[in-house]
Formats: sequence, structure tokens, C-alpha cells
Amino acid sequence: MAKRGDSYVVTLKRAHLEWGTHRYTHTRDRIYGEGYLPIPASRARMYEIYNSNNIGGRDEFGINIFNCQSADGFLNCILKAQGCSTAGSVYAKQFSVADDLRALGDWYEYIGAVIGDRVRVTWISDTDIILEKI
Repeated sequence: MAKRGDSYVVTLKRAHLEWGTHRYTHTRDRIYGEGYLPIPASRARMYEIYNSNNIGGRDEFGINIFNCQSADGFLNCILKAQGCSTAGSVYAKQFSVADDLRALGDWYEYIGAVIGDRVRVTWISDTDIILEKI
């Protein structure tokens, strides 16, 4: 489980900034403004960041949902760990804001994020995360 002081840094790619429109699947309509935050597989395993496959579809703080704020004060939300890189895997591959796929996209717009920018994800407790553009 992630604990206070654990962190990782990701470099943003087009898919992270334009999740709703830059897609390689046609499983749903294009939606402008969506964004997500990747979780490197090594960090998902190290920090035990699970998707709902691990807990029977439930949401549980410190397991697959986390309180989140951005360092600039724009975000105050719940991040949900989702997805997997291999069907059935219990480790999450991305964060999005629970019930709002546009919230991270709105934050990216607010901070002027572009491809190549870096974001640090830092745990301030086992259930609380701070995001910051570095």
C-alpha cells in the first residue's frame, strides 16, 4: 500500500491529454476534454494500486480510490484507479476522477499542460494524493 512520501513522475503524452478523442478503439463516441493520469506498472505493483478486479467491483479508499488535490488548488476530488494492461489484471494502469472523465482534462487545460510536461503524484497519507505539474 502506498504511504506518506511515496511518489512517481509521469511524462504526459497525447493520449493522456486527449483521452476522449485520441483513441485506438471505437467502443464509444468521441468526447472532447477528457484526460487521464497514467500509473506505471512498476509503481502499481510497488504501491499496490489496484483496480476494481481486485476487490469485487467495490471502491475502497487506499486501494482503488484516493482523495486528491492539486498543488495549485484547482482539483479537489476523488481519483479512481482503473483499467489494466492485461485482461483480468488486478493492478490499475491509470487514474481518472471518479464519475467525471473531464475533470483531469479541465485541470490539464488550467495548468496549460502540453505533450512532454511532467506531473508528480505524491501520497501525503495512504488515502490522500497531491498532483503537481513540475
